[in-house]
Formats: sequence, structure tokens, C-alpha cells
Amino acid sequence: MAQPDYDVVIIGGGHNGLTCAAYLARAGRRVVVLEKNDVVGGAAITEEFHPGFRNSVASYTVSLLNPKVIADLELARHGLTIAERPVANYWPLGDGPGLLMPYGIEARQAAIAAFSERDAQALPRYDTCLETAADFLRDLVLRTPPNVGGGVLDIVRNASLGRTMLALDTDVQQTIIDLFTKSAADFLAQWFEHDLVRAAFAFDGIVGAYASPFMPGTAYVLLHHCFGEVNGKNGVWGHAMGGMGAISSAIASSAREAGAEIRSGAGVARVVAPYGRATGVELSSGGTISAHVIAANVTPKLLFRDLIEPADVPRATHARFTGIRSGSGTFRMNVALSELPDFSGRPGSQAQDHHGAGIIIGPGMDYLERAYLDSRANGWSSEPIIEMLIPSTLDPALAPTGQHVASLFVQHVAPQLADGRTWENEQEKNRFADLVIDTVTRYAPNFKNSVLGRQTLSPLDLETRFGLTDGDIFHGQLGLDQMFATRPVIGSANYRLPLQGLYLCGSGAHPGGGVTGAPGHNAAREILRDLKWRRS
Repeated sequence: MAQPDYDVVIIGGGHNGLTCAAYLARAGRRVVVLEKNDVVGGAAITEEFHPGFRNSVASYTVSLLNPKVIADLELARHGLTIAERPVANYWPLGDGPGLLMPYGIEARQAAIAAFSERDAQALPRYDTCLETAADFLRDLVLRTPPNVGGGVLDIVRNASLGRTMLALDTDVQQTIIDLFTKSAADFLAQWFEHDLVRAAFAFDGIVGAYASPFMPGTAYVLLHHCFGEVNGKNGVWGHAMGGMGAISSAIASSAREAGAEIRSGAGVARVVAPYGRATGVELSSGGTISAHVIAANVTPKLLFRDLIEPADVPRATHARFTGIRSGSGTFRMNVALSELPDFSGRPGSQAQDHHGAGIIIGPGMDYLERAYLDSRANGWSSEPIIEMLIPSTLDPALAPTGQHVASLFVQHVAPQLADGRTWENEQEKNRFADLVIDTVTRYAPNFKNSVLGRQTLSPLDLETRFGLTDGDIFHGQLGLDQMFATRPVIGSANYRLPLQGLYLCGSGAHPGGGVTGAPGHNAAREILRDLKWRRS
């Protein structure tokens, strides 16, 4: 039998595919990464979007990148530097200074006390509760979930998880159950009374979820965004110097140093799978590449819809994967600015702490709820939820001297529009982009006139350019039926897909979305285990 071209072919050169390749190459495996775009990194890239202005294109901030991945792949040596935000977040209001959330428990209590002394007193207990649950989640992040109805190894994994859960205090167990089942609104109502304070915490529960904060499951999304760290500091958010592309570049450098081959402009047309086993890929440009193992760093829905022949798997299996719920309801913008926003509640266009924060327009629970309902009815919200970062306050090289770039991450935007409207129509996209600019301008009156240029990405653009099906930044929604042992679907939670020799190494696998590197790390471990078993 002819020797395959490689041990492993990885479809998709996003950060998880690169991470998987780096670990496999470091273990001595012959691995090639195939990326359809001209630049590797997937949604974690940096580019010039207006003359002289550069920014992260899609993903935009750092916190969830796993510290083990950073250490194992020596990303600092390969050029990655992460700067911490001076403060966490800022919620402007139509009147008054708004809520500026710094780091540190005493400083955060003081900020919240301006709205509710009771909420300020509740904060330490809330923090302890959430951090205990986040510690439990951090322990699960690098574990391989058990497969429901699996073999001996899955029985052992189930038993290990059960022992871990039983060892927790009863109150902690209840908190974890609450977080996995309740809405963000119901969970937060146990702790806080003030509407803005609740909304400030609830924002993390609806990011990329296309959901109301009153919907069950959003409490887990809140937790998912809370288990990160920057430079060893839990709960801190940061900026990759040079933009998110610096993360992908560092991982790619580590992978190449270990011997991995990385090809850009190399799209995959289909997975070759005779007799129920994946043995290679057919390139969009023609020709095939053979391998012992194929690892997919694309959304599982796209994989089974576009790259796997329906006849290669049972009909029910194909339907289960193509039926995965997806759609983040997000719209992404980058803008070039002549000056910093001059907020009515915190005047001045000279750099202040709030300019380096995550600036969130979502000033109440009703606002968050209306945005979702409005989007469901009309395709987008007339009062959108916006998170704005101005990374040039930390990384001046992104913009000309005295000018700035801003990232705007917008919720809620329907992946498919109704009434014959479509995101293919540039007028629709520009109408909504104008609305986003006008919304920020209501809080910072100089904003609209300071915009020199902009880049817009609708849900369709996110799918077309980065393969994010329905514009889903998580590769599949983080619902109760699509996480841990049921992610991406029941029976494939351990990174092994229904075709023998086919694995999932992207965010559609546990632990889900965000720039973490964890799915790539975990899939590489399982691939190496199987290759070793196959060889023996």
C-alpha cells in the first residue's frame, strides 16, 4: 500500500487549525495545513482597511487564549505580546457619566455604589461565586468530553467528571447547575437590583448568542466569557499588539518551526472518503492530497454540507450535522477616526481610561431585550447593542499619529433578512452601518464627523470570507444541546467524527468559540493517541 502524502491534513488555517498543526508537528508528525484564503489566521487576522489604518478584521480582543497553549507553543518567543486594557468596560448613558468598570474589587464596588450601594455590597459574593464556577469550567476546557453511549474510555471520563462535580460544595454545584440552565437575567436577579448593573453583567450572556438575556442558556454564555485571563491575571481583557493577526502569526511561526507545512490559497473541495474512511482531500484547484488523518477546522455544518458527500455517511448523520443551530446575530465594523470619541458623560477627545475600555452601548435590560425582539421582527435592531474598542490607544502603530482605529462589534443582526431583503445588497449593509454610526453618535456627538473610513462585515460576509456558517462566531450556537458532551452533536464530542479518520479541531468542538486554541490542542491530543494506537 502506498504511503500517504502526510500523517495529517488540516482543513482551514484559522488559529485552531494552526494550533493543532503545531502540536502534531512537535510530536514528529508530517502535517499540512490548507487555507483557502491568501492569509492564514481565519477570523483572527489584521489588515489595512483604510489607507494608513490597520486593525483586527473579525475577532478583536484577547482573554480566552489558553495559557497552556501560549506556554507550550512559546508564543511570546514567536512575537506575541498582549497589552492589558487600563480598565475593563465602560457603559455610557444618555445623561450622567455612565458606569466605568475598573479592575480590582474595591474599585469596582466604588463604581457600582454610585448606582446601588446594595449591589456594591453583593459584588464580592457574586465574584466569588462566578470565579468558583469559572475554575470548574477552566478544568473542563482542556478535557476531552465523554461520548454519550461511548466505550470504556468514555465511561472512565464520565466517572472522572462525576467525581470532580461531587467533590464540590453543594452551593457551588447549585451555582453551576444554575449557570448551565438559567437565563442571564434570572441568574443576575439573584444578586443585583439596579437595571444598569444587571445589564452590564448580562451583556456577556448575549454576545454572539443571538438571544435575549431572558432566554435560558444565556447564563452559561456569560460564564463562557468569564473564564479567561491575560498575562496570568484572571478576568482581565487585553489587546494583541499588532492586532489579532499577531496571534495567528505567532502560532503559525511555532508550527513551521516544528516542521508543519502551511499552504495559503489552497481551498478544499471535498473530503475523499472511500469505504467509510477519510483518506485525503480534493483541492479546489484540482489534485488530491492523501493522509492517515483529516482534521477539519471549519464549522461542522459547513463540513457536512459542502465537503462531505451525503452518500458517505448515513442520512440521519448528515441531517444531524447540517441541522446544527448556528447564527450569532452579529455585524462587524472597523472605522478610521480623526479623533477619539467625545462622550457627553465623560467629555474630552484626549485619551482617558474609558477610551481604552470595552465601550458598550446597552444601557439597560429592556434595551438588551428590545434589541433582540426588534431584530427578530425586522432583521436588525433600530437601537443596536454595540461594543466598541479603540485598540490604537494601546497600540499607536495601528493608525497615523494623533488618529485612531475602532472596532465595533454589533448585536443583534439576523443572519438572513426577511421581506425579500438580503445582505448581498450593499445598500442594506450600508443602511445598517449608518445606523450603527448614528447610535454611537448619540452618546459621543463628535463620532460621526470623525469617521474617515470604514470596513463592514455582515453575517453573510463573515460566512463568505471566513466560512462562519450563518455568520456564527462560535461555529455553532452555545446552547444547552450543543455544548460539552453534545458538541457538536451527540456521539462526536471526543473530536472524532462519524467518518473514520476524520476529526474536528475547530470551535464547533468543545469548548466552543472564542480565540482559545483549546479545540486545536485537544483534537491534536486525540489524533496523536489514535495514530499511536494505529501504529502499534
